[in-house]
Amino acid sequence: MKFAPSLLTGVAVAGLLTVGNVSFQAVKPSISILPVSAADATGLSAQQKIDLIIKNKGVFGSGDQLRRFFFGDLEPVGIQPGGAGHVVNLYNKASNTTFSYCSTFDVVVAVKKGKVEKFAPEEVK
Repeated sequence: MKFAPSLLTGVAVAGLLTVGNVSFQAVKPSISILPVSAADATGLSAQQKIDLIIKNKGVFGSGDQLRRFFFGDLEPVGIQPGGAGHVVNLYNKASNTTFSYCSTFDVVVAVKKGKVEKFAPEEVK
C-alpha cells in the first residue's frame, strides 16, 4: 500500500487546482461589463462638457468636474499667480482648449480656446 499516499496526494493537488481555478474565475471581473471610459458614460459631447465647465466656472467642485470630463487628457502648460495663490493652466489637445485651475479651492477660473500658457491677470483673479 505504498501507492496510497501518492494517490491521495495527487487527488488533493487536483482538487486544490480545481478549486483554485474556480475561485480565480469567480473573482476575475469580465471586461465586457465595464464601461469603455468615464467620458462615454456621460453621453455628452466634448463641447457640451466645456460649456458645463464654463457655466460652473468659479464654483466649488468645478475642478472635480474638469477632472472627470477630461481624465488623463489634460497637459499642464503653465503656472501663474491667480486664484488663491497660483493657478495651473491645463491644455486639452482633443478639444484645443485651455483651462485655468485653482487647486486651493478646486475651481476652474478661466477657459479659452487654443493653447494658452498665461491668461490675462484679470481672468484668473
